[in-house]
Amino acid sequence: MDDTEHQLLRSLLQQQSVAALATLHQGEPAVSMVPFAQLPGGGGFVIHVSRLATHTGDMLAHPGVALLVTAAPDAAPTPLALPRASIQGRARPCAPESDEHALARAAYLAKLPDALELFSFGDFSLFVIEPESLRFVAGFGRAMSFTGERLRAALAPESLP
Repeated sequence: MDDTEHQLLRSLLQQQSVAALATLHQGEPAVSMVPFAQLPGGGGFVIHVSRLATHTGDMLAHPGVALLVTAAPDAAPTPLALPRASIQGRARPCAPESDEHALARAAYLAKLPDALELFSFGDFSLFVIEPESLRFVAGFGRAMSFTGERLRAALAPESLP
């Protein structure tokens, strides 16, 4: 990944506010839309979901999930050239009494300030998706995969892999 591609990935994850969330629902794949934010330093992704949503139960039953973040349709001349990142990881509840909760809440609200009211709803809670791998398509024919230390470096805003 060169400097330009790293900047494109950072911009994509910072500027886009929604992702497709893939979960396993009763043994079958299911996809829904979720607003998301990144934890500082690229340590994970934060989503704020309702207990009433199917995907919440899915994550509790089977924490293996994927997020797909795609650039806006006008960001490329063809849909095949749209920058996009597919993140595979493990979802876990972020308990209100945990040390991480305040950090996750702050990151989420910094990106999605209109969601503040939802934090007063009793059925909403934060989940953190800890990334295990990432497939980044920087444009048509420009794809790369990351795991382990290279993944952490790719997601960290201050460093390059």
